[in-house]
Amino acid sequence: MPADLVVVSAPEDDHHDTGPGHPERPERVRAALAGIDAAGLGEAVRAVAPRLAADRELARVHRQSYLDAMRAFCRAGGGAVDPDTMTGPGSWDTAVQAAGGALSAVEALRRGNGQAALVAMRPPGHHATSDQAMGFCLLNNVAVAAASLVEAGERVMVVDWDVHHGNGTQSIFWDDPRVLYVSTHQSPLFPGTGRAEETGGPGAPGSTINIPLPAGATGDVLLAAFDHVVAPAAERFAPGWVLVSAGYDGHRRDPLADLRLTAGDYADLTTRVQAMAPGPGRTVLVLEGGYDVEAVTLSVGASAAALLGHPYRPEAASNGGPGKDAVAAAERVHHEVAGRS
Repeated sequence: MPADLVVVSAPEDDHHDTGPGHPERPERVRAALAGIDAAGLGEAVRAVAPRLAADRELARVHRQSYLDAMRAFCRAGGGAVDPDTMTGPGSWDTAVQAAGGALSAVEALRRGNGQAALVAMRPPGHHATSDQAMGFCLLNNVAVAAASLVEAGERVMVVDWDVHHGNGTQSIFWDDPRVLYVSTHQSPLFPGTGRAEETGGPGAPGSTINIPLPAGATGDVLLAAFDHVVAPAAERFAPGWVLVSAGYDGHRRDPLADLRLTAGDYADLTTRVQAMAPGPGRTVLVLEGGYDVEAVTLSVGASAAALLGHPYRPEAASNGGPGKDAVAAAERVHHEVAGRS
């Protein structure tokens, strides 16, 4: 098997201390890397070291005043940004490296170093808005990578299958027709955004697709959403790159949510998403949530294998849960929006 999967990670440089008992902890990254090892990809994996994102790269999506304030806050010792989002003295540098890891993955693929990439770093990013940290997120890693591609003239599709809606990513690209943002997520659930009727700003109608799903939804429901709602939108949009906010907190073992997905479902979702890219070397998965370490190990391994078409499925796919009516409702909304655009 050729060295085709770029993996960007640096657990030895993780100095983001969220405190005892916090669900967003360093073990998550080690679990993700263990999953890649368990998938048996061997020499197909090419490790790439992350770099630090520069302020000018972060400032494409975050206000400079926010970057300055959060940097100073962390380096002064950190503390609670909100009741959920904790920082320490090393949190800022770790977050800047996580954003740089997403950039490093894109750069490696642009050099022709692989047919897909996976970024296993923390903290996650998709809740971070242009000027606010929240939901465990300090910097929006996927948005930073997407903005770098947009500046280079690319059209970017961001797929967010984290169980929580990526309100930060949505708000950053709300009125940008060069970015198609797609989210499947449990609703109602934190942060309370992501209604199907949220479809993009006046300058980018239809550039946001939300598919809110009920508790208990299973993999067949998400696959229906991708087949009937996301795939047609991707065909119309014709992305040059597909970036994935790859949260694994939709797994049935996760303690913070109530979807019923399995590692087999994440293999199927990865295959679906990769097919929406224009060809090899244009798909990047970036770790978001996922707070049961065994579930992270199984699910990341299944995703990594699926990126290479490797038959590794440590759990069978799930089916039979609720939510197909929610998919049908989202399909109607986006059919109407597409008809008006």
